[in-house]
Amino acid sequence: MPLRVPGSQAAFAGYRARAALTSCLETSTRTQARLPSRVALPAFSSRLHVTGQRLQRGRDLQHRFLAFTRLSFFATGSDGSVAAMPADAFTAQLNEQIANEFAAHQQYVACAVYFDGETLPQLAGFFYRQAMEERDHAMMMVQYLLDTDAEVRIPGVAAPVTTFADVVAPVALALDQEKRVTTQINALAAVARQEQDYTSEQFMQWFIKEQVEEVATMTDLLRVAERSGDVQDIEDYIVREQSGEGADPTAPRAAGSEA
Repeated sequence: MPLRVPGSQAAFAGYRARAALTSCLETSTRTQARLPSRVALPAFSSRLHVTGQRLQRGRDLQHRFLAFTRLSFFATGSDGSVAAMPADAFTAQLNEQIANEFAAHQQYVACAVYFDGETLPQLAGFFYRQAMEERDHAMMMVQYLLDTDAEVRIPGVAAPVTTFADVVAPVALALDQEKRVTTQINALAAVARQEQDYTSEQFMQWFIKEQVEEVATMTDLLRVAERSGDVQDIEDYIVREQSGEGADPTAPRAAGSEA
């Protein structure tokens, strides 16, 4: 004999059944809303495929670039070490600059000797120090070529100017020389960049900064020399403003130095 459910219980059971059915329908609707429609699925799949292709091409280009930089800018030395290789055009021009730096060294020695002969010890000492700086610049360039296993050519240089009309003339000559060297240094950095030799371009940055200081120093000294009626005023200026500075810790290492 079937079980009879009182009216109130039957109504409650029907309410629960309808609530369960409504919840199922709502869940299904939300799930369908999150998924692409059957019409949109092909386009969605195509976009995923194109994105995957682009990512793969990006990875391929990255691998090619890394391989290219290793082949173009680095070489393995005889001891198995890896060293940066400067571009041939940069190497040739840097060897020419070594000659220019040695020539500047000789010219500053000639200026110093002239002032020594005129019994102007402060001006003489200033130009002797400048001469050593130019020699060091040449030896820094030599060391860079040695470090990168590039050819080094030690050049001969033309004879410097050794006679001067007055105490102003050597300073004016020195300023012209520093301006010329600045042009040469900037040209070297330009060659390195043109050849995509970024290691050599970075090496030249210290010399670019150095030349700004050298031109400023010689410009100031020439102004003092031109307006001073007494050479002792120039000597006093050297003592006060150009008595020498400590070694620059950021400077490249010079060949033959202990550092």
